[in-house]
Amino acid sequence: MNFHEKIKLVRVAEGLSQRQFCQIIDLPLSTLRKYEINSSIPSIQNLMKITKNPRFKKYALWLTTDETAPEVGQIAPSLSPDGCENSEADQVSTETTQKSPR
Repeated sequence: MNFHEKIKLVRVAEGLSQRQFCQIIDLPLSTLRKYEINSSIPSIQNLMKITKNPRFKKYALWLTTDETAPEVGQIAPSLSPDGCENSEADQVSTETTQKSPR
C-alpha cells in the first residue's frame, strides 16, 4: 500500500475530514490533498507532524514500515467499515440468483 492510500485510511479511520485532519497536525489543506492524490510525498517534517501527534502516534510504525505491533499499541487502521481486516480474497463469494420474468 502506498503512502497516499495510508494517509487517507488513517484520516478516514479517525472519522476526520481533510480540513479537520489538517487543523490537528497544522498542515495546509492543499498539501494534504496533494498527498492523498499522490501528487506529492510528505517531507520528513510533515511526516513527523503526523506520527508524533498523540492521536495518530498509534499508526506510526504502520505508516513507515507496513508493520504493526499491537502489543505496544502500534496498529493499522481497520480496512473495512465493520472493523475486519479481511481482504477480498479472504471473503466468501456469494452467488446471486435472478428472478424469472413474469
